[in-house]
Amino acid sequence: MKIAVKTLPVNQIIQDISEFLNASLDMDGSEQILNIPKEFGEGTINASSFDSGIGVISYNCKFYEDVEIHFTLNSIHPLKFIFCSVGEVSHSFQDTEKLNSIEAYQNIIVSSSGYNGHVLYFKANVQTHVSSLEIIRATFSHRSNYNFQDLDDTLKTLFKDEVSKHQFFYQGNYSIKAANLMDQMNSKEHSGFLRSLFLEGKSFQMLVVQIAQYQDDEAEDKLPKILRKSDIQKVDYVTKRIAGDLASNLTVENLAKEAGTNVNKLQEGFKYVYDLTVNKYIQNIKLEAAKDMLMNSEKNISEIVIAIGLNNRSYFSKIFKEKYGVNPKYFLKSSKSDV
Repeated sequence: MKIAVKTLPVNQIIQDISEFLNASLDMDGSEQILNIPKEFGEGTINASSFDSGIGVISYNCKFYEDVEIHFTLNSIHPLKFIFCSVGEVSHSFQDTEKLNSIEAYQNIIVSSSGYNGHVLYFKANVQTHVSSLEIIRATFSHRSNYNFQDLDDTLKTLFKDEVSKHQFFYQGNYSIKAANLMDQMNSKEHSGFLRSLFLEGKSFQMLVVQIAQYQDDEAEDKLPKILRKSDIQKVDYVTKRIAGDLASNLTVENLAKEAGTNVNKLQEGFKYVYDLTVNKYIQNIKLEAAKDMLMNSEKNISEIVIAIGLNNRSYFSKIFKEKYGVNPKYFLKSSKSDV
């Protein structure tokens, strides 16, 4: 199924899509909401345009057949920051058959040259959540952009290219902050006027995150600062390492080195996934294991203290009570002697 889009900005884009699908649009403040008709798929497409020249369109849906959305307006196309958090979508420029696949948690920055358009491809029966920040540069340039101070030279040129002289394509890595922002934008905690303010603010946040990610990727003289999918995989490795060696007192430094990352990245990952520091996570895992052993093993308290890598029984009792509100003896099997 091919859908032709020949208008701008994004609030007009979603109207073209709704007309093709013969679907009505709901409104919530500045946000237009299209519910995918049951014969075509499920989910929603949401769009909001703002006076600053920035707009956001979010496809959170599953189509029942392959869908191509062709953006072919006879005008300058927006600068696009496209981020996928669920599923997969592909992009091509209108004048080429080369497809660039955007998998979950990847992003692209694209600008076509002249009136050359874009095509987005959605695979049948694949749940997808992809958002596109669309920047109409001729409008965006009227803001006080402070000459794009401290912006990477390539991006500075891209933002200033109001007549789209040059084609540009960049594909980036995973950014947890971007995924988190997409979740926030998809929430419904506000409505009406507050929803409009909320979405515009989050759109600018998303723009900041994606620009920062690009500059982070391009910085060859330092380690990446932004948390990526690979960083989360390293957190997973460290959690398994901790669980497999409770008797050792593993340091954050050594764990980070083993996982192939740095301490700050590892701490940021644990904060994101567990809302804990690494050391606090280790303490919690040790205490959970101690409670299980108190209830289900034949070990006494002294043996359990050693088993979880502690050498001070008084300290163990203190932190155990802080966590569970009772002394370790409360969970001790009645048949065991407290030695």
